[in-house]
Amino acid sequence: MPPRIWIRCLLGFLPVLWLSLAPLSAQGSNNPQAFELASLREDVRLLNQRVGELSLRIEQLERDSGELRMKSGQTYVTLAQLNEAIADLQKTVQAALREQKRETLQQVSVQLEKLANETQAAINALARNAATRPAVSPPTFSEDYPKEGVSYTVQKGDTLSSIAHRTNARMQDIINANKIADPTKLQVGQTLFIPQGK
Repeated sequence: MPPRIWIRCLLGFLPVLWLSLAPLSAQGSNNPQAFELASLREDVRLLNQRVGELSLRIEQLERDSGELRMKSGQTYVTLAQLNEAIADLQKTVQAALREQKRETLQQVSVQLEKLANETQAAINALARNAATRPAVSPPTFSEDYPKEGVSYTVQKGDTLSSIAHRTNARMQDIINANKIADPTKLQVGQTLFIPQGK
């Protein structure tokens, strides 16, 4: 029961109680019951006064509350309204994320297409350079070298010129006899024919 209704009920009951105690107080002041009755009457009077004060205080609080509501201009929301607002916010955030993802994918697609075009242009440039470059002819070897000689196994640190110097042979004869396309690529353990070698 709201406090205001409770106080009104109490205010309505107190006069009845007061009137019911009045005949008892008229019976005499020497009676212990009369003293007790007088004490009860005083308690009822004080209670009546206190209820009146509380009633005034409640009215004042209600006025203050109304003024505060008018000043603040705020309205209270229900839990359902709050949940609905949160759901709307989540939808907005998800839509923003989808849009951002779409924009990012579009930017990546543009960059990939640009990179593909640049790569294709580089490949085309290489192809044009290769077409204009003169063809590399395979090396030719002469058969004009002494047909007698010795075998030599390439050791670590050997070069074609050091082998020629050590065996007292011509470097070009070693190249022709062994058909060496790149004299810098001798392999350890490789066997060479050294024309007119010692």
